[in-house]
Amino acid sequence: MKTVLSNKKAIFLFVFPGFVLYTVFVVLPVIWSGYYTFFDGIPGIKWEFCGLDNFVRLFHDKNFMKALIVNLKYIGIVTVGQVGIGLLLALMFKYWLKHFATLVRTIVFFPVVLPTVAVGQLFVKIYEIQPHYGLLNSVLKAVGLQELVQPWIGQASTALGSLSAMDIWTAVGFYAIIFYGALLDIPEDVVEAARIDGCKPFQLFRMVLTPLLRPMIITCAIFSFTGTVKMFESALALTGGGPGGATKSLSIYMYDTAFTYSKTGYGSVIALFIFLVCVVGSRIIRSFEKPID
Repeated sequence: MKTVLSNKKAIFLFVFPGFVLYTVFVVLPVIWSGYYTFFDGIPGIKWEFCGLDNFVRLFHDKNFMKALIVNLKYIGIVTVGQVGIGLLLALMFKYWLKHFATLVRTIVFFPVVLPTVAVGQLFVKIYEIQPHYGLLNSVLKAVGLQELVQPWIGQASTALGSLSAMDIWTAVGFYAIIFYGALLDIPEDVVEAARIDGCKPFQLFRMVLTPLLRPMIITCAIFSFTGTVKMFESALALTGGGPGGATKSLSIYMYDTAFTYSKTGYGSVIALFIFLVCVVGSRIIRSFEKPID
């Protein structure tokens, strides 16, 4: 391996194909999208240079601001839910479900591999109220909570929370497995020494496990954050962005602007904004990472 890594030709041979693919499918589209931001209309049809008009329009667009608020709420709920519950599940796998950890990990991870459309249709049936009650409303009725029966994805007040719950359920197994692997790497003698010194479970988690897991927590937070910023497929499959725009994210608004209303240039500005949010937000999250003494 050292011989291969010391050979510049070998390094070039391994790196060059990936570099070409990354440039073609990532770098060039970003540059091309940036070029589109200075034009209005559809390429080849009323394609006119408009300078910075699209950027000025962005911050005066009420629909854009509404989609941004939806996205921020969604990010706050789903990122905390995916990472927080994933960490709690990993702790359960490691310390409380040792004999059944393999079975439980498989069950928890299963939703991760399901197609988004299938998950969306599944939760449509779970939240259903017409023509008959879905699973959630049936359970509420069965336990005597009839007053809580409602159209969960049919009203603006509960649609975003329902969508968030679905996406947390779908991805939490991914983060649980990552955290579980990180917990396995923590030496047992460190944990035992803390217990001998009198650390209670919560103190053990706060004073010992959390500092050791900090790099993985930051990594998972970045994964979840970038995924929630780009929220598109799940909302489209469950609610279509409705009702009344209650679950319309920036990505859905960008798609509608560029492809439904044929405003390619303005849609590119929204796409560029989403890209910058991912970059800046990830950098802010990284700033919380501190070296372990």
